[in-house]
Amino acid sequence: MKIPVALRETPYEVTLGEGVRHEVSAFVNEHLARARAVVIITSAEIRRQPWFDLSFDLETHVIEVADGEAAKTLSSVAQVCEQLARWGVSRHDVIVGVGGGAITDLAGFVAAVYLRGVTVLHVPTSVVGQVDAAIGGKTAVDLAAGKNLVGAFHQPAGVWCDTTTLATLSDRERTAGMGEVAKCWLLEGRRAELLALTSMDDLIEMSVSLKARIVAADEFERTGQRALLNYGHTLGHAIESVALARDANELRHGEAVAIGLAFAARLAQRLGRVRDDVVVETDAVLAFFGLPSRLTGDFDAARLLEAMSRDKKAHHDLTFVLAGRQGFEVVTGIDPVLVGEVLENFQEA
Repeated sequence: MKIPVALRETPYEVTLGEGVRHEVSAFVNEHLARARAVVIITSAEIRRQPWFDLSFDLETHVIEVADGEAAKTLSSVAQVCEQLARWGVSRHDVIVGVGGGAITDLAGFVAAVYLRGVTVLHVPTSVVGQVDAAIGGKTAVDLAAGKNLVGAFHQPAGVWCDTTTLATLSDRERTAGMGEVAKCWLLEGRRAELLALTSMDDLIEMSVSLKARIVAADEFERTGQRALLNYGHTLGHAIESVALARDANELRHGEAVAIGLAFAARLAQRLGRVRDDVVVETDAVLAFFGLPSRLTGDFDAARLLEAMSRDKKAHHDLTFVLAGRQGFEVVTGIDPVLVGEVLENFQEA
């Protein structure tokens, strides 16, 4: 299945299905005729997987970076760019990101800044990568102050979501990745009771189609529509940053997003934007996927409020994507005292 990302200047397709990773080489031959080299950015763990068998007719290099969020640093960007320069990679050559959302974020950002722009293709190998990170051209790395604070828009020329790669994910990684799927399900306004009738392939298709439509309508997040894809991410990114500073394995991105979704529903309820049933429905969707809907562990409310104020959507205030009677929208200038109260109750629940 091919889902178009119908951008005005740089349209491309997201290809879904078993074994579609083998189509990447033919795409390079057909559409990137001036390329003389392909550089695959991946990790040692991913490179050991049985499905890691991409081959190209061109000179091919592989750069291994750290797994997970540890790859998304400015030092990683510098190291990768130095290696590209040593190999003499040119603007006509191709970078291929093979990995989860963190690796496709890094590969996309490197492609955006090296020589002021090199073609990038993505083969996302995690649920988060396939339904979110690899699509839409948002590339970024993290700072100690917060997630994704240094980045650029740089669209891939194509994305191949090979379902074969999901079979080797751990149970935790597969479940955590459903946090982004749950976000899309809620944004679509679908009922929790229908989840039992929906296959994994259909869930991925639904999520990719939603993101493709929103990105095509608001590529550079100028109208506010694309910001809706950050539903659950204001608190999610904040708790993820705090957890990562303590232990890289404490919290996965999708788990943090799930907690952020549950919190956003409660904040919308407290603000009088929605009724209690929205909270109940949100919790039911998260429960179906086996995702957390409460904030547990040692998280200081004041520290989280500070981290949320540095969210990319914020402009010196607290900004959330919230549900309302007319649908979802970006809500700015929310009283931090009120947010803190909801957060305290959320932690105690």
